[in-house]
Amino acid sequence: MNPAKDYILKQPEPFKSILLHLQLVIEQTLPEVDLKYKWRVPFYYIEGRPLCYLNHTKGYVDLGFWNSAHLTVHLDRMTVDGRKMMRSLRYRNLEEIDDAVLAEVLQNAYAVRNKKFWK
Repeated sequence: MNPAKDYILKQPEPFKSILLHLQLVIEQTLPEVDLKYKWRVPFYYIEGRPLCYLNHTKGYVDLGFWNSAHLTVHLDRMTVDGRKMMRSLRYRNLEEIDDAVLAEVLQNAYAVRNKKFWK
């Protein structure tokens, strides 16, 4: 089995359901993404470059964006949490996920995919 998918399926509830839902929305919004397993977490790549990752940690699921320094939409909903360059959307339950917001952030991440990690 794919280690990234294995990671998702081995998570306890409600995190497994959150991860599966995020996977569905990501793959429907950006069908050309490639799910890989890097740095011990599922990582989505597009055109060979990192786009975002999924990580279950400390009671939530973190959907982190690689080129987050260049994102421009829904920054008020994103968490920095002491990180200098990474921003993420965090979810503790399925009800917190707003698919429209998520799709807009994913489309924004796609639009800045060719920019450098640092601003």
